[in-house]
Amino acid sequence: MSEDPQTPVEIPIPESLRKQLGAFRRQLWRAKIAEAVLAGFFGLLLSYLLVFALDRVWQTPGIVRLGILLGGTSLMAVFAPLWLHRWVWKHRRENQLARLIARRYPGLGDRLLGVVELQGQVEAADTLSPRLRAAAMERVAQETERRKLDDALPASRQKPWALAVMALFLTATAALIFTPKAGLSSLKRWLMPLSPAERYTFTMLEKVPAAMPVPQGEAFSITLRLSEDSEWRPETGEARYGRQDPITAPLEGSQYRFDFPAQQDPAVLKVVIGDAKHSIRVTPTLRPAIRRVFAEIKHPDYLGLPDREVDLGAGVLSAVQGSKVQVTIDATRDLASARYGPLTQEEVTAPGEEGAMEVRANTARTPDIAVAEKGFTLPIAWSDVIGLEGEKGFKVRVDSLPDQAPGIYIQGIPKQHVILPEETVDFETISEDDFGVRMIGIEWRGEFTRATDETPASGELQLAEGAPAMSRLSSNAAFSPAAYKIPPQKLILRAWAEDYLPGRPRTFSEPVTLFVLTLDEHAQMLKTQFDRAIGELEDLARRERNLYEENQRLERLTPEERKKEENMKRLEAQQEGERQQTDRMKELAQKMEELFKNSARNESIDKETLKKMAETMQSMKELSKEDMPKVEGKLSEAQDQRNTDEKSQQDMKEAVEKQKEVLEKMQDAVDKANDANQRFEASTFVNRLKKAASEQEGIGSSVWEAIERTGGLSRDEIDPAEETKLAETVRQQANTTSDVRWIQEDLNHFFTRTNKEAYRKILDAMTESRIDLALEDLRGELEINHGAIARGAADHWAAKLKEWAKMLEGEKDEKGGGGGGGSAGADQDEDFEFMLRVMKMIQQEQDIRARTRALETLRRSYDDSPSDN
Repeated sequence: MSEDPQTPVEIPIPESLRKQLGAFRRQLWRAKIAEAVLAGFFGLLLSYLLVFALDRVWQTPGIVRLGILLGGTSLMAVFAPLWLHRWVWKHRRENQLARLIARRYPGLGDRLLGVVELQGQVEAADTLSPRLRAAAMERVAQETERRKLDDALPASRQKPWALAVMALFLTATAALIFTPKAGLSSLKRWLMPLSPAERYTFTMLEKVPAAMPVPQGEAFSITLRLSEDSEWRPETGEARYGRQDPITAPLEGSQYRFDFPAQQDPAVLKVVIGDAKHSIRVTPTLRPAIRRVFAEIKHPDYLGLPDREVDLGAGVLSAVQGSKVQVTIDATRDLASARYGPLTQEEVTAPGEEGAMEVRANTARTPDIAVAEKGFTLPIAWSDVIGLEGEKGFKVRVDSLPDQAPGIYIQGIPKQHVILPEETVDFETISEDDFGVRMIGIEWRGEFTRATDETPASGELQLAEGAPAMSRLSSNAAFSPAAYKIPPQKLILRAWAEDYLPGRPRTFSEPVTLFVLTLDEHAQMLKTQFDRAIGELEDLARRERNLYEENQRLERLTPEERKKEENMKRLEAQQEGERQQTDRMKELAQKMEELFKNSARNESIDKETLKKMAETMQSMKELSKEDMPKVEGKLSEAQDQRNTDEKSQQDMKEAVEKQKEVLEKMQDAVDKANDANQRFEASTFVNRLKKAASEQEGIGSSVWEAIERTGGLSRDEIDPAEETKLAETVRQQANTTSDVRWIQEDLNHFFTRTNKEAYRKILDAMTESRIDLALEDLRGELEINHGAIARGAADHWAAKLKEWAKMLEGEKDEKGGGGGGGSAGADQDEDFEFMLRVMKMIQQEQDIRARTRALETLRRSYDDSPSDN
């Protein structure tokens, strides 16, 4: 069948040529795909090793690691596709392969390209002969078979890439094998670049802070410790604060200590130890200071006091034993922690007394700490929320105070005081205690100074109640023996106080001795005081006479001689002497007035004696207030330089004349005082005899009261208590015997001075009776416990002494009842007697009011006393 010349004919390339081009294409694709894969692995391995290498030098930031990872994966993810697109996608057709072959074999390549084009032409047979086209294509196929198309392949980089990948792989494998921790750490940081994983270093440090506050203006140090699994232990480390010179520290044990000078400004501290590099942000900051420290004291329950807050600015706290203290500190910044203790006591640590404090914001508080017998020192340490510690050595000293016994004293009364039973003594009791006075009062214990069968007085009185918060308690007291029915005796009066300490006995004041006297004893005491007053008055009179004689000498001088310096000094000394005399007379007049008032209280002193005493007192007052100041004034005027000679002479003359009158008046006062004293002394004999008689009666009663228990026994057989009483009776008898001897001797002296017949009779009677020897024999009978004989003798001599006293009282009555010296004298006596009655009425009124106060004090004591007392 013949072909139609007009029908298009398509001629395919020869099969041999097609196979050759297919083999060339496969070889090209295999080489380029291998290169792309190797390049991808190369990028990944290179990026990992780069991170590994950088981690050995510094803490590779996450962003840098991310960039490295992206760069490494880009060879696989970006370069490989582009490479494959270039060599695989763009070399899949025969014409694309022909062009590649033409690069190596231009002629062959052009002919191959022509063959590919002829294959694609579709024309009629009459235009292009199919045979010619087939022959041409066959010719090119044959030529191609004679050539090695492998030589037309582009230069292959497969081997270099493979070697590079192998080298990187081996390096990475070696890193993982020989430094597995570092390799795995870098692998993790490479795969997860943005993770917070720390880089691995061969030198590993424990707990390196990222920021560190340090005390501002103080040298500081930082200690870095090697981890136990650190593979590298460098001998030294280096640290640099900001731009300052680096500091090197040697390895000591497992740590490096870097010491830095004081810093003011914040900076970054860079530390390099081996391959470990760290940056620490250092911020100099003031230490947390204590703004205020105070303590809360919880007192022992028995005190009943509320809790008390005490500021401890001085660092010292005093608390009573048994208290509990809670110390609180207030800091300048919020605190993270605080500790107290260990407590120290006399350089010995008290075990267990330490612990954490309760922290709230910027305050910290200790638990309750008991205050024992001895005080202690409480160290306190604290740190704030930024990690700074407070100043070291802060301590609080707690002094342990024992609950001291209250102190009490009596004021307003002398240590020894003499009163009559009807009198009242007013005084104040004051007690002070460190932790509150509970109550105060007084007590009294009597003691007879003579033998008697009476019981000595005793009692007590509560004056006031206090409170736990009252550290001082006082009360005025009025004490009258008559109000408590206390007869004359010696009383020991003491104030007492109680505080709140359980079981503590009372505290007592210094004793006050009250001598409660009989009228006779009181009169004898006043007589002694009157004797002293007369002696002082006579001494003033002698001094005044000496001054008077010297003034007479000065008066005889001429005005010119008196103006000489030595004479002016003599005159000035005279004026000063007169002034001193005036002051002494004023003091003595006050003593005499007090003596007169006390004498007026004693009914045993007759009114004539009181009258003489009053006249003496009045004269002394006039001398001190009127007469003697006039003498001093004239002596002063005589020294006035402005006066004329005649005026000075006249003043001196008047001073001498006035002083003469003073001397006469002073002598008259001495005479009146002696007269009163003589009457006083006469009256005391009666009182002294009565007192001796009373003492003898008391001795007899005491012996008779004990005779049933001691009669017929020797001193060795008597009970010790009775023996003590008997010894006291013997001592009292010896004292009475001595008193009677003194009475007899004083009577003799008085009779010698006055020559009064009545006193001679009593003196003769006492001498004839030989009473002194008889009383001594009586003491001997008591010594051998002959009670019945002693009782009879005591009663006999008591009666005798009363008889002699009655004889002298009769003599006094006779003398006191004598007539007056006319109507004027009678009027004066009546005036004085009226004045004396008024004075005694006033004194009695005062005594009644004072005893009322004493009874009111007693009533309040009963009202305030607990019901169970």
